[in-house]
Amino acid sequence: MPRKQRVNDGVPKRPWIRGVAGRPTTGLAVPMQRPVSVPRQQFGTLDHRYRGEHPVRTLGYLFRPDRGRLLLAIAAFVVKHSPVWLLPLITANIIDVVVQHGPESGLWFNAIALLVILLLNYPLHLLYVRCVGSSVRRMGTTLRDALCRRMQQLSIGYHARTSAGVLQAKVIRDVETIEQGIQQCADMGLAAVTTLIGGLVVIGIRVPSFLPVFLVVVPVAGVLVMRLRGRLRSHNESFRQEVERLSSRVGEMTSLIPITRAHGLERTALSRVDGSLRQVFVAGLRLDLVNGRFGALAWILLNTLGVACLAGSALVSYHGWLPITAGDVVMLSAFFTVLTGSVTTLLGLTPVISRALESVRSAGEVLQAPDLENNAGKAQVEHVRGRIDFEGAGFSYEGTDGPAVEDFSLSARPGETVALVGASGAGKSTVLNLLIGFIRPTSGRIRLDGTDMATLDLRSYRRFLSVVPQESILFEGSIRENVTYGMPDTDEHRVRDALRDANALEFVEQLPQGLDTVVGERGARLSGGQKQRLAIARALIRDPRILILDEATSALDTRSEALVQQALARLVRGRTVFVVAHRLSTIQGADRIVVMDAGRIAEVGTHEDLLRRGGVYAGLQPAGSSFG
Repeated sequence: MPRKQRVNDGVPKRPWIRGVAGRPTTGLAVPMQRPVSVPRQQFGTLDHRYRGEHPVRTLGYLFRPDRGRLLLAIAAFVVKHSPVWLLPLITANIIDVVVQHGPESGLWFNAIALLVILLLNYPLHLLYVRCVGSSVRRMGTTLRDALCRRMQQLSIGYHARTSAGVLQAKVIRDVETIEQGIQQCADMGLAAVTTLIGGLVVIGIRVPSFLPVFLVVVPVAGVLVMRLRGRLRSHNESFRQEVERLSSRVGEMTSLIPITRAHGLERTALSRVDGSLRQVFVAGLRLDLVNGRFGALAWILLNTLGVACLAGSALVSYHGWLPITAGDVVMLSAFFTVLTGSVTTLLGLTPVISRALESVRSAGEVLQAPDLENNAGKAQVEHVRGRIDFEGAGFSYEGTDGPAVEDFSLSARPGETVALVGASGAGKSTVLNLLIGFIRPTSGRIRLDGTDMATLDLRSYRRFLSVVPQESILFEGSIRENVTYGMPDTDEHRVRDALRDANALEFVEQLPQGLDTVVGERGARLSGGQKQRLAIARALIRDPRILILDEATSALDTRSEALVQQALARLVRGRTVFVVAHRLSTIQGADRIVVMDAGRIAEVGTHEDLLRRGGVYAGLQPAGSSFG
């Protein structure tokens, strides 16, 4: 199968435990963190619109709805920022009035004009911030929304290959980097560009003969300053690396404190850290000296060029080589400093822009990932009786030599309980993943009530499916919200019935706020048995037709297991159930036990039948009550 067409490959053994951003991904079977609802009429999504284009084009698409708002922001910024490049011109006008003893009205006109522009800064700045801020925040929300939606559409195989931490970083850190980069470019870049254009226009109109000089000298001065700053960045990087090494040594020291104390090695541990401390001291002192040296050189360079500009323009005016006034001399000197600073700012934005564009590319890796769970155009599942037929089903994980499951043929009748047992790596979890639809068979097929599942929309199928995993995962919310996840309109009577059948109502009523008690992140305030009974209540309230139990009691103590087993007995009644378990007590009551070995079915039968045969099943049983 071509790479771009492959879906649902490379799935971990229990994908409902490890999902997007550490959340489960089994549809309605187990909870995922509730997403923030974004009104569709307010925010669009990229979804499938990202086509691997240049990041600037992607940003252009993201900002398309705010084009008018951004144009208004630019206009407001140009006016509010005009005092920066008008001040040298007004200063020149005032000096010329004083030197040439012109009419006093010229002084008042220039002063009042500057004052009016300064007063306009406040409302125009607020308008600019509102327009740019809302556009940038809307862009960030749109991009995060698109990423989250794409993650929900990507196959479990993609999530198995991609770290949850990496996906979290793309949604949080990369989008934040884009927002900050655009905000900095808008604030600093617009200021620099406006000052450059305004200053050059004023020079071109007032003293056109000096315009070529500025067009050459100002960029050269900016480049020289940036080269000096580049040397500073390299030394800063060296110092940062030494600090990181020290951080690593300190972390190592703290983690080894129990062993250090137990063996009396405090001096040895301190001597290791002392070496890093000396390196940080030397690197820091070197950095300070380099910063001082290059900082002074940059300051001297700029001011020397400024003095040269002042002296040169003064000589031209003094000797009358060009028709420039005393005010023009001051204006040219002021503009040199201002325009050089603008060029330096623009050059300094290069790494900011690079980081932002790289973050757009990083987000694009998710937006253009081809491994989608393809449900488009497939038949909706409206009703499930619960018959499952595996017909020679097989599956091979990418990059492995042999198949994980091969020639698996089994028919489960509606309401039947089928247990899967076998040694680790026998293929049990792969069969469950095939049943859930996390992966598609690479050979054979699976039928649901006689219909090939390859033709069905798996999202609609999973409405009739629930999974109770080994470790139930809850989100940070109330017990009511966790049990009714995805079913917010469920009445309290039904919730209590589900909790009662799950042997959970008694402990829930003893909690401070009862059903409204917040369970903490991932259910941290509850015991393992309590969390598992809430998972069973969640499954009961949905009334699934197909139920998957994956070692649902293996992590519990004896008392908790007994309570959970009672709840499971109520849960499996009248449903098609597939069970994977290590404990004998969980599977011996199954209608059929399927023994797997190296991806194949070794034998099938009831607990008693398999024991009498003395085959693989009998050999798996240890002296105790659990399998290996």
